[in-house]
Amino acid sequence: MSGDEPLLPARVHRPADLVRLLLGILAVAVVVAIATFAHGTTEGLEQDIGKGAGQAPPLLISFAGFASSVAVLIVPVAFAIERLIKRDGLRIADGVLAAVLAHGVALATDLWVARTAPDSIQDALTQQAPNGEITDPVHGYLAPVIAYMTAVGMAHRPRWRVVLWGVLLLQVFAVLVGGFATPFSIILTVLIGWTVAYGTLYAVGSPNVRPTGQNLLAGLRRVGFRPVSALRAEDSEEEAEEEADADRQDRGRRYIVTLEDGPPLDVTVVDREQQAQGFFYRVWRRLALRGITQRRSLQSLRQALEQEALLAYAAIAAGANAPKLIATSELGPDAVMLVYEHVGGRSLDALPDDMLTDELLRSTWRQVQALQSRRIAHRRLVGDAILVDRSGAVVLTDLRGGEIAAGDLVLRMDVAQLLTTLGLRVGAERSVAAAVDILGPDAVADSLPLLQPIALSRGTHATLRHLAKERAQREREAVLEASHAAREADGATSAADRKSLRAEKNAEKKAIDEAIEEAREEDLLAQIRQQILVIRPQAPVEPARLERIRPRTLVSFIAGALAAYFLLSQLTHVSFKDVIAEANWYWVAAALLFSAVSYLAASLSLLGFVPEKVSFVRTVLAQVAGSFVKLVAPAAVGGVALNTRFLQRAGVRPGLAVASVGASQLVGLGVHIVLLMIFGYLTGTERTPSMSPSRTVIAGLLTAAVLALIVTAVPTLRKFISTRVRSLFAGVVPRMLDIMQRPQKLITGIGGMLLLTLAFVMCLDASIRAFGGELSYASIAVVFLAGNALGSAAPTPGGVGAVEATLTLGLIAAGLDKEIATPAVLLFRLMTFWLPVLPGWLSFTQLTRKQAI
Repeated sequence: MSGDEPLLPARVHRPADLVRLLLGILAVAVVVAIATFAHGTTEGLEQDIGKGAGQAPPLLISFAGFASSVAVLIVPVAFAIERLIKRDGLRIADGVLAAVLAHGVALATDLWVARTAPDSIQDALTQQAPNGEITDPVHGYLAPVIAYMTAVGMAHRPRWRVVLWGVLLLQVFAVLVGGFATPFSIILTVLIGWTVAYGTLYAVGSPNVRPTGQNLLAGLRRVGFRPVSALRAEDSEEEAEEEADADRQDRGRRYIVTLEDGPPLDVTVVDREQQAQGFFYRVWRRLALRGITQRRSLQSLRQALEQEALLAYAAIAAGANAPKLIATSELGPDAVMLVYEHVGGRSLDALPDDMLTDELLRSTWRQVQALQSRRIAHRRLVGDAILVDRSGAVVLTDLRGGEIAAGDLVLRMDVAQLLTTLGLRVGAERSVAAAVDILGPDAVADSLPLLQPIALSRGTHATLRHLAKERAQREREAVLEASHAAREADGATSAADRKSLRAEKNAEKKAIDEAIEEAREEDLLAQIRQQILVIRPQAPVEPARLERIRPRTLVSFIAGALAAYFLLSQLTHVSFKDVIAEANWYWVAAALLFSAVSYLAASLSLLGFVPEKVSFVRTVLAQVAGSFVKLVAPAAVGGVALNTRFLQRAGVRPGLAVASVGASQLVGLGVHIVLLMIFGYLTGTERTPSMSPSRTVIAGLLTAAVLALIVTAVPTLRKFISTRVRSLFAGVVPRMLDIMQRPQKLITGIGGMLLLTLAFVMCLDASIRAFGGELSYASIAVVFLAGNALGSAAPTPGGVGAVEATLTLGLIAAGLDKEIATPAVLLFRLMTFWLPVLPGWLSFTQLTRKQAI
């Protein structure tokens, strides 16, 4: 007897360990937050424990301290000896590594609390011990012991678990009652040890305890079968590539088992590791989607077994072709198996196109109709879940994620999913026609609002996204080819007749437009919608609102919270009374004026790269609206997306709108670098007797040159940079050629960029002068350009935090006093970032109402 299968990895990275790591980090953050803001609570808790400690007998405290100190060292050593005797040394090595890392984290936390942490945190985590010394915020020996015990798995062994908890409780009692720790210190110590242990386990991997083919054979014999061999069912290459999708990761390992007598069996083995796959995706779907029941994010193995068995029996009772379940059993504490009658054949994904006949499509829909007649939802009608056996019959497999007594919305989602799955193979027309023949036009039309990516499986969504990229690439290539052909024709005509230049340009533009129209392709979902509307013109076309929480809403909330935190953390160090009293309000008004000029300059810099006619007033409103968008998105992302959307709504074709914004960004980057080099050179000459740059400027240029040489010399980096530059220039270069034929537009765009930089530099200068400071314009320009570059790269909304820190440090390095630099930067950010938020929201709302964005 043998179990033939690919070798399982010796170690696996368990998603459950990652979940526990993240929960531990979150718990540590909550404890620190409570210690920071709930100062009265921490003091009250410490006083209550102190009163209780005063009533405890000193002999009891001494005995508990001595016993726990000895036990906390003996118990880990004893467990290590026991594991070594059983030849499980790798687990002990994991525990030692976790202990070392926990000790390092404990030391780092102690240093942070002692030197830089706020006073409230120091008060919550430390106190004066009976011996007169200050206690440690994190116990340097207790955290490693907890990490060690967690990493080696003592908590999973009942006898050792009792000893473990007894030792920990005794130790906690001794240090708390003895006055050598605070409650929050103990909690933080336990959380650090626990978190570091699971972080270590996830990083290095845990020993693989998944059952092998031999375990499977033994389990089959226990339920009455006489197996000869178990052959691991190999997935196709395409399926193996998709195995990372959360829709497929928890399907289990499949075996074909040969018996001594009788037909073979199909066996699915599910273990705890596979149950945890896709945890974060399921949590997100559960939170984000409304009206849809998701299976529990963390099912027990028995729950998973019972659900799949119930769905298998229900599908057969409904009259659908599904694998017949004949036995179930546990394979130890960490795995279960489901035994089915063997179904030979190939999946829909593996069938060649010529075998996908209309009768096969209708047969597939009949199986779905049988399920829906009993209100059973499959929830995963993708190609690999549809099996065609040797007789040509369609069998529905992978029912584990299905649903009994499903609602109308989920049943309609199944129809939309299968329409898309079949449409990817045979096209929209044949897919819809087969569905209408079996389900009827009304049932198919009801699925129309569900034809949206979020309602489909992740694998299908990824396929549609890949096809969209290929379609966009074909359209781009067609436009480039038409543009090239038109330019060649213009060149030949221009040599013959120079008077027809304007007509030639119009002809070139017409040729490009015709190429775009010819290359334009509709996506598959749009094609399916059109086919359904041909059958039912009155069918509802408005997409159903499935999202309860959109990613944009979540990002906006998190970004807003971070922005508020950064702002409040800065403002706590500023005395507003002194700032208001010392500020020169004439220069404050000048700063406000220069801030307003920046929006006019931003409009010019964008319109200079748009040959089409676009309203200047609406463009200014769009730039003002960008002030609101920057509050909820990184500066380099929000403005680009808003301008692209605005140009599309203004009548510019999507590809050309992206190219215009890309050209503006590319030229802006070049202007930014040139200005930084020029002003950097001028700043260096201000501090040297001759017109030669300072050593700092020379060092910066040499560093940039060395980095460029490294990128050029390393093939991987060179390929990485060249690929992205090539993709950028593919759409931007044709647009730049159009702009260069109109010098007035190019001058407008570059002039707008220069005016934009000048407005911001003057705004910063006015902010400095408002508090009595003064710097050269070259120094201010260098500080602003460096801070703006860092702000664009920072992931925080509008570069909050990064910009303020960079500008403040830059101004101080340029010779400005800290007492002037800090309020000046805050005033500058108030004028250019925070104050325009309300006008930006009003502009955003107005443009949205007028469908201009």
